[in-house]
Amino acid sequence: MFDRDDDVLERVVDRLREPIEMDPTLDARVMVRVARSSRRLDWLTRWWDWLRQPREVSIRPLTALAAAAALAGVALWLGTKTSTQGAAGLADTTVVEFVLVAPHAATVSLVGDFNDWDAATTPMHPVKNGSIWSVTVPLPAGRHRYAFLVDGARWLADPAAPRAPDDFGAPSSVVTVGG
Repeated sequence: MFDRDDDVLERVVDRLREPIEMDPTLDARVMVRVARSSRRLDWLTRWWDWLRQPREVSIRPLTALAAAAALAGVALWLGTKTSTQGAAGLADTTVVEFVLVAPHAATVSLVGDFNDWDAATTPMHPVKNGSIWSVTVPLPAGRHRYAFLVDGARWLADPAAPRAPDDFGAPSSVVTVGG
């Protein structure tokens, strides 16, 4: 039983010991590719060195004035484009005041879908000896869920607003802005 397996193994070993003929042009082809890649790298290195070297540039005053005017025109155009978009965005918002009576609270924050429920984004400010907390927030049109976070731990729904369905185990309210 083992004799047959030994014969197969010996034939495989003999076959592996036979010399292999290599293509005589293989070395030359490999060296050509290496030379090409080093030329590419050499060109890139020379180009990078040329870019990093300091150069003396002379510009005529009229050319510099024209370039400055063109740059100012582009900056002015971009500024007016941004400001009109900002004004259009503000036209779609309504400033809403949120108020909570919490006489024993040390801190109160307004959290909601409009500030990613982040307590640090919209802290409320005490009014009337610290018993009333208030903040105003510009909100876009639509329905917004919100709650008050008292002392960083206690979630309260707004007692003066409709309650929202309790999806996540914390009480919240709903405010509708616009139509």
